Amino acid sequence: MLIKEYRVCMPLTVDEYRIGQLYMISKHSCEQSGGGEGVEVVKNEPSVHPQYGAGQLTEKRIYLSSKLPSWAKAFVPWFFYVTETAWNFYPYTITEYSVSFLPKFSVRIETRFENNKGNNNNVFGDTPSPAPSVSFLDILSDPIPEKHYKEVEDLSRWQSRRTGRGPLQEGWRDTQEPIMCSYKRVQCSFEVYGFQSRTEEFIHKNIRDILLVGHRQAVAWMDEWHGLTMEEVREYERTMTEKTNSKVKSSQSSTGPPPAPRPAFSRSISVTDERSLHKMGLKTVSMSDLPTPTTAAPQSPMRLNSTPE
Repeated sequence: MLIKEYRVCMPLTVDEYRIGQLYMISKHSCEQSGGGEGVEVVKNEPSVHPQYGAGQLTEKRIYLSSKLPSWAKAFVPWFFYVTETAWNFYPYTITEYSVSFLPKFSVRIETRFENNKGNNNNVFGDTPSPAPSVSFLDILSDPIPEKHYKEVEDLSRWQSRRTGRGPLQEGWRDTQEPIMCSYKRVQCSFEVYGFQSRTEEFIHKNIRDILLVGHRQAVAWMDEWHGLTMEEVREYERTMTEKTNSKVKSSQSSTGPPPAPRPAFSRSISVTDERSLHKMGLKTVSMSDLPTPTTAAPQSPMRLNSTPE
């Protein structure tokens, strides 16, 4: 298991971000959906957690197989999704990811939001995070994947008309008021011999990119959500959920026949290899379980683009 803590500061207050977070996640999910790829919202409703009390429960399906690296496709079927389950007890949230056919895979993200510069070393109240496992992410200067860069979301050029905040400059965290920090403790586990280290590192790299892009967008889109009430942002969330789900489902149903079927593993395996894989928690797929060339099936979708709450 690989555990890291990420700290992301923003020129906001925790109360402001309660609205900004909901707006950003809804808009971001819709932007990243289409062409058979995307985030489908299955459930979004009030819920009571046995330990943390009343909150909001969401369940999403994240379609991402087309964006997996080649080595990961060796044990992944053509069409699958990651299930995201999130409990929002703002300013504390829990987000978990699972894949039904990979019982050895799990990701758990605990988040706490505080009005400070990221200097609370025991924010989760159990044990201080070891310094080597803590990474500060700078929404101004840390690099993001080129395909996600937009000039209007460049915080060195951004300025909010509603609040007068921005643009951000080097060293902004030392002088910015207001300022808050999003603390995220990420536990990633993929206990499969030969794949564990690089899979866990691959997942952390994706989560780091998503956190940078999502928090940049929450700030850059400030004038779109600042001043909204909770009722207004929940209505926006419902509207965007319908739009996003429609994009995902329509694009999947309209895709043409899939490529010629292949085995679940890109190389042949012996009976001994297959038994070993079962012991490690991997479920192999027989040729009879795969779609034939004449069977219409959804095209494989995408990288983990949902923004953890």
